[in-house]
Amino acid sequence: MKYRINDNCIACGACEMNCPVGAISMGDGKYEIDPDKCIACGTCASVCPMGAPEEVEE
Repeated sequence: MKYRINDNCIACGACEMNCPVGAISMGDGKYEIDPDKCIACGTCASVCPMGAPEEVEE
């Protein structure tokens, strides 16, 4: 499963700094995950203080 960032994102940048493949970048007011780059490692979800990254079915 891949991840996406929900509206709980507070744009702190923790996910972007910790993504091992650079799949996360700032979007319109919140961070976004490029589904083509995401390797579904779950690192973003483990470091997010708001629980914004969530698994989605491919």
